[in-house]
Amino acid sequence: MRKLLVANRGEIACRVLRSAKTLGLGTVAVYSEADVQSLHVKRADEAILIGPAKAKESYLDFERILGAAREAGAEAIHPGYGFLSENAGFAQRVLDSGLTWIGPTPAQIRDMGDKERARGIAESAGVPVLTGSQRFLVGEIDCIFEAGESVGYPLLVKASAGGGGIGMRLVEQPDQLEAVVKSTQAMAERSFGDGTIFLERYIPKARHIEIQVFGFGGGRVVHFYERECSIQRRFQKVIEEAPASNLPENVREKMAAAAVSLAESQSYEGAGTVEFILDAETSDFFFLEMNTRIQVEHPVTEMTTDVDLVALQIKFARGDDLSAFTQASINQVGHAIECRLYAENPTKMFLPSPGTLETLILPQSTDRVRVETGVIEGDVITPYYDPMLVKLICSSETRRESLSMMADSLAETKIEGIAHNVSFLEKIVRHRDFQNGDTFTGFIDEHRASLIG
Repeated sequence: MRKLLVANRGEIACRVLRSAKTLGLGTVAVYSEADVQSLHVKRADEAILIGPAKAKESYLDFERILGAAREAGAEAIHPGYGFLSENAGFAQRVLDSGLTWIGPTPAQIRDMGDKERARGIAESAGVPVLTGSQRFLVGEIDCIFEAGESVGYPLLVKASAGGGGIGMRLVEQPDQLEAVVKSTQAMAERSFGDGTIFLERYIPKARHIEIQVFGFGGGRVVHFYERECSIQRRFQKVIEEAPASNLPENVREKMAAAAVSLAESQSYEGAGTVEFILDAETSDFFFLEMNTRIQVEHPVTEMTTDVDLVALQIKFARGDDLSAFTQASINQVGHAIECRLYAENPTKMFLPSPGTLETLILPQSTDRVRVETGVIEGDVITPYYDPMLVKLICSSETRRESLSMMADSLAETKIEGIAHNVSFLEKIVRHRDFQNGDTFTGFIDEHRASLIG
């Protein structure tokens, strides 16, 4: 492997390019017409135009990306996260083209990408799962009310092919069920090309905890401890941290063991994240899903374990000897927190805020303050892609210290020209309950009045 193409854009493309360069690889960026001046284009050794601004005609087009790889002479493709990162068909096309796919096998992506199928795999591996239903096809609502009663209310309607919190709707009463099922099926059909859904028990007072794993094939898997992602809105993560606060040690150990057991049962290859829902009142935990890619929040794990996970992905894919990488060699030290800065307006239902980034002043990067971004001052934030601007990650010896550093870093950040969520994030970080570790998935809704305005 001499040259790597990153099939993505923005912050994650810049992140992958950085690790590739530290490993001595030539780098290739791809870009749409909207991204001609983007930072990831400037950071790569080569950059190739792959189409119009619309993602389906550029970043989601198999053949354009494979054509760019052939044109540049790249031997490997890293998908980042989002776009084609969990598309089993694309992974197979990469392999069939004689290129190296930096990710799990297509079969593993396919199995874990189907949430209902993944539930069955997890259950077979001895991992606890929430009460759920069979899958229902588009237009199929026969027996839906019986299934709802069996699962119990409140419940979630979940798209089988969804991911990252997309395609999940809460139903609190039986009279809401049919309408929510139909709308979720229609949304899933448009978004994923698969409108099947299933029902799953909903835990009102829940925490979202995930375990970072890495599989070396043949059933050898290690974990890099947990991350907490409980601060969410509409099932989308806002703030992440490692380790989780106020988590009993025996629960932490059982959760990590369950994640490893699941990955081992699949002879998993590469980076992955096993996500769990934890009942905050009982400390019981249940399998949620497995993401077969690098996660947005991976930096908090890197900063508390001192491991470059992206570099590890590349090393594994190119066949480096990683036999020395054992569970005993992985230690978690200190605490790290990550905030996602978005071009969005919290006072207007978090609507995206495209426009010109007239001012962008960020904290200085140090060994304890990490700034990940794919934009610079003067860039135009378009409506075509995810509106995330920057990830700020702070780490220190204790959670209290890392939160203080994050609050100061957010206060230093200046963004003008577009609406953004920096003040919203700072209010969360400084909130007394959050400072005390009272984290749960309904935190933002419960404290909305003091966080937005």
